[in-house]
Amino acid sequence: MTISFQPIRPKKISEEIVEQIKILISQGDLKPGDRLPSERELATMLGVSRPSVRESIMVLEAMGFLESRQGGGTFVRALTENRIADPLAKLIEKKDPQLLRSLAEVRMGLESWSAFLAAQRATDQDIAEMRRLFDVMEKQAAKGGWSPEIDAEFHYAITSASHNSLQMHVLDSVHSLFHTTIQVALMEFYRQEGHVQLLLKQHREIMEAIMAHDPEMARKKMMEHLAMVEEKMSELLNK
Repeated sequence: MTISFQPIRPKKISEEIVEQIKILISQGDLKPGDRLPSERELATMLGVSRPSVRESIMVLEAMGFLESRQGGGTFVRALTENRIADPLAKLIEKKDPQLLRSLAEVRMGLESWSAFLAAQRATDQDIAEMRRLFDVMEKQAAKGGWSPEIDAEFHYAITSASHNSLQMHVLDSVHSLFHTTIQVALMEFYRQEGHVQLLLKQHREIMEAIMAHDPEMARKKMMEHLAMVEEKMSELLNK
């Protein structure tokens, strides 16, 4: 029997950088939307030359892990972005009630599990970020209602606290789609007396369950909140 061995080839420095960044993304240390340090900063941190860093970033962009924005730096991409978000984006623009209700149902599955995991794994830093965003929501609620952006950031902070990198990439890939359900639901809720305080109470209860590290309660409170959103989408469909 003839066995054919391949000679061992030392890895290039840029390949080592690529592998290190890929590992950080897969482990969730680098999350979708995170900005990478500049070439100079990365070169200093890694103890390598700037051309090696530049080459590795180009490779990661070609592989779909990173994207460079004009004058804005280099950011981590959602790994499922092109497969999920793009085909639905134009449909969402029409705010079709049937599709909005379907998205609300998807949110119930994804985000209730995020809340469950967050209650198990949230760090002090994760909880501090949720508290910061909730405080903003509370202040805006006193003026009649908070912005869809703050609501979306609060929900994303919960998924981030799950420390499940794939969960974060999946949610980030459909984040713009979910934002539409949040926007439409908030506008409908704000038209009904007492609903601003009810929504604020629901968000507080979700956060408190996560802070208490009670997974089942966190999932239950998230389901209650999103069930109300789904109900509102169903009402719009019936109209």
